[in-house]
Amino acid sequence: MSEPTGAARRRGPFQVGDQVQLTDPKGRHYTFTLESGKNFHTHKGSFPHDELIGAPEGTVVRTTGNVAYLALRPLLPDYVLSMPRGAAVVYPKDAGQILAMADIFPGARVVEAGVGSGSLSTFLLRAIGDQGMLHSYERRADFAEIAAQNVERYFGAPHPAWRLTVGDLQDNLSDTDVDRVILDMLAPWECLEPVSKALVPGGILCAYVATTTQLARTVEAIREHGTFNEPSAWETMVRTWHVEGLAVRPDHRMIGHTGFLLTARRLADGVEPPMRRRRPAKGAYGEDYVGWGTAKDTGAAKDTGAAKDIGNAEDTGAMDASGGDRRPSGGQDTSSGGQDTPSGDA
Repeated sequence: MSEPTGAARRRGPFQVGDQVQLTDPKGRHYTFTLESGKNFHTHKGSFPHDELIGAPEGTVVRTTGNVAYLALRPLLPDYVLSMPRGAAVVYPKDAGQILAMADIFPGARVVEAGVGSGSLSTFLLRAIGDQGMLHSYERRADFAEIAAQNVERYFGAPHPAWRLTVGDLQDNLSDTDVDRVILDMLAPWECLEPVSKALVPGGILCAYVATTTQLARTVEAIREHGTFNEPSAWETMVRTWHVEGLAVRPDHRMIGHTGFLLTARRLADGVEPPMRRRRPAKGAYGEDYVGWGTAKDTGAAKDTGAAKDIGNAEDTGAMDASGGDRRPSGGQDTSSGGQDTPSGDA
């Protein structure tokens, strides 16, 4: 049985063409490709590549300036943060969430829109393996070229499960029986119709957006489309810690907001999503709002007296179906103050 694509490059002694990550005494990283006869140069001296070729991972090399460097193969999170970029990369913290929450499995058939520099494509390809299928769409040819080079450099060869198309997803998507669709783009709501047709029942749509307005519009569009279940939305933040003796504290810098993620699952054909029973908070919808799931949209509240019931519940401060806190009659929601707060990005 042959090894999966790229697996041989992840183990064994260093070989010509391998990526090497050096770590200096201050923890700074330097990544380069091993080439016979070449030298690695820094302001602290140099050493020949041949000193690492054939050596095991975890080797310590010293420059002509007697500075020690630890040599290891870069992990995939290290690689995507140091590789050449066209567009901004999907950070490892978000790529990990996508792999887990979109349930990317070996052999999955995945469609990706918005390749950028190829960060997420590399994570997806390693997850689905050689027997899966990843069809990536990128509008810009220059970004697609950079992504292709980055993916091929990581795996050491073109990946057999990857197909890259330059063009818009909504104009070119012809794949069927797709298990997962990942949208990393400006307007995911414009692609819901072709995505819905491509996904199998139970398939997952995952969108990655940068702003709250994009998030809100995408969620509302998914609800209105009627072929997906209720979407879930979230973000992640990573804060490293300083641990040295008795000094155990959070680091002063962190990876704060990078983007919002949301997922929704494809319903079976002809099935209508069940009506949400959760009552939104006061002020969530203005008087003129007629979107998905509201009384004005369905007419049910007026016909059945549900609007009166909702009004009574609000007047008495009753707890909503989602388990929210009671609010006193006539009270105002001051929890958010209506203002954005800094995310703590470094």
